[in-house]
Amino acid sequence: MDIVRARLIYNPTSGREEMRRRLPQILQRLERGGIETSCHATESEGDAVKAASEAVERGFDIVIAAGGDGTLNEVISGISPHERRPAIGILPLGTTNDFARAHGIPKKWDDACDLIVKRYAKPVDIGQADGKYFINIAGGGSLTELSYEVPSKLKTMIGHLAYYIRGFEKIVRLRSFHMKIAMDGVGEFEDEYMLMLIANSNSVGGFEKLAPNASTGDGMFDVLLMRKCNLGEFIRIATLAMRGEHVQDSHIELFQTNRITVESDRESLHLNLDGEYGGRMARTFTMLPGHVRIIMDELGETKYH
Repeated sequence: MDIVRARLIYNPTSGREEMRRRLPQILQRLERGGIETSCHATESEGDAVKAASEAVERGFDIVIAAGGDGTLNEVISGISPHERRPAIGILPLGTTNDFARAHGIPKKWDDACDLIVKRYAKPVDIGQADGKYFINIAGGGSLTELSYEVPSKLKTMIGHLAYYIRGFEKIVRLRSFHMKIAMDGVGEFEDEYMLMLIANSNSVGGFEKLAPNASTGDGMFDVLLMRKCNLGEFIRIATLAMRGEHVQDSHIELFQTNRITVESDRESLHLNLDGEYGGRMARTFTMLPGHVRIIMDELGETKYH
């Protein structure tokens, strides 16, 4: 029988350091399931990109991303440039885990391991922003800065509460940006915007109704634009978003497209890619349909919770 070899790339600080504590049990469960697994602990930003690329070059059958959306983004970024792209398993042990939430990948480590052992892999779309990859969201605007401005030690200590604390600090300093946006098959838009979200799945920052119809299997981005508004209007829109009713508001525009170009003040508008800092705002966003294969439940019956 052929040996299945996996490379487990993990962030030891994710999810209040659960991965560090669970590593022996995780390795044992994967080995018992017939997957010979070696591991790599990330030490700094970009480390998982290099480790994933090396795993491809060394011929591993599966690369497992263990951590949050940032770790998954780096693994995707390391694998995507290669012609041969091994299947990707996910152990969602981060704070938010948007991609896992949207695809029913179990949060419990043992259930997630059992899913990887079954080895059913489904092609999913990913996005490219001026050459940088993302699998869940790309965005710009004050609120998208929250996810990468919260210190990792604070997230480790108090989880989601860290985002709320930082959010209260930023809400009074919300500002708009002038952007000219062109979307293939849709048209051109130019205005003062508070927020631009390019969603590839329906889970964004733990919210499942911001882009309710977004899917990683339709070859399209769901683009949400929020035009300039005052603090009171913003709070009202945020309340509506909790129920998925924000799409009816006059400040919100929602479109589907597979290619976007953006003109903006790139010096002050920064890019968020899968919850991490992506540098200055990209000029072009392009969809790569079915570019990677993610291990998930073949029947769609498993849940994140």
